[in-house]
Amino acid sequence: MLQYVWSIAGGICGKYLAAAMDGLLDSLETHRHLIPGKGRYSEIVRGELLAMSPATIDRYLKPVRDKDPLRGKSATKPGSLLRNSITVRKAGDEVEDEPGFFEVDTVAHCGPTLKGEFARSVNYTDMHTGWVYTHAIRNNAATHVVDACTQFVNTVPYLVTGLDFDNGSEFINYNLIDWAAERKIFFTRGRPYTKNDQATIESKNNHLVRRYGFYYRYDTPTELDLLKRLWALVNDRLNYFTPTKKPTGYSTDRVGRRKRLYDTPKTPYRRLLDSGILNAKQKRELEKYRAGLDLVDLAAGIDQIQQRLIKLAAGKTARLEREIEKAQALPDPAGIKVHHTRAG
Repeated sequence: MLQYVWSIAGGICGKYLAAAMDGLLDSLETHRHLIPGKGRYSEIVRGELLAMSPATIDRYLKPVRDKDPLRGKSATKPGSLLRNSITVRKAGDEVEDEPGFFEVDTVAHCGPTLKGEFARSVNYTDMHTGWVYTHAIRNNAATHVVDACTQFVNTVPYLVTGLDFDNGSEFINYNLIDWAAERKIFFTRGRPYTKNDQATIESKNNHLVRRYGFYYRYDTPTELDLLKRLWALVNDRLNYFTPTKKPTGYSTDRVGRRKRLYDTPKTPYRRLLDSGILNAKQKRELEKYRAGLDLVDLAAGIDQIQQRLIKLAAGKTARLEREIEKAQALPDPAGIKVHHTRAG
């Protein structure tokens, strides 16, 4: 039963699964995927699941955990001189006291090579609530990035007040600056080559985009459409059912080492409700939307799309890797003739 709930929740770790367990079981019962007294599920089993510690959950699930995803290739590039006119935000700047300030980055679905055109995913993460929004675009042309940002602000269920970008040219351009100015959205950027300024989004690149979208090359309209459908499902799973933790400060252990402190894991949905920025109508709409989400349908939809992406892209990505390895291979030393000459 634990493995079933874990798989439906997306394979999250014990710390997050323990924090989410009550809400997950409620949702599965609401949609009648778990019925007390039927199958192996009962009130006793529910109580046992709720009582499990994160360490116990991890221990029981260790044999079935997924392997680490393949490592991929970064495509982040430094921006142009235009970036000097944009406010610079440093790690630790207090700009996320309430929901609405998002860090943004693009992730390249290029496989082993950056040559040619390939899809990208634009990833937005709220610094206060952990709310995420990911959307796939055809390439990193300014018009596609602006369209993604427009869809983002129209989809997120609360006001977007600020966006913090890296220094990539897809963000540091007049199109996007004008777009933000028209909407009175605060526009900042991180310091060049200083990843700690965007620690949250760098983590999301690996945890979210690579975990769900893999490291394959996607360069066809069909694959782009599948990515768009995938992210819509993943956004709902992560925002409404997957807890995250927030850093709250530092402490010092017994030997004087600095240790990061975190709060109790909560879903972005719960953090948003607790923030106090929503009125009664907005809360009701959000609660109604969450109640209508079927965890099993989300999990099945995500898995089906992932299997199609693997079928379409795994083979061609592997071929590209072999071609690149062959082109970069050193000549066989056995085939190299060395001519020796005598001195004098």
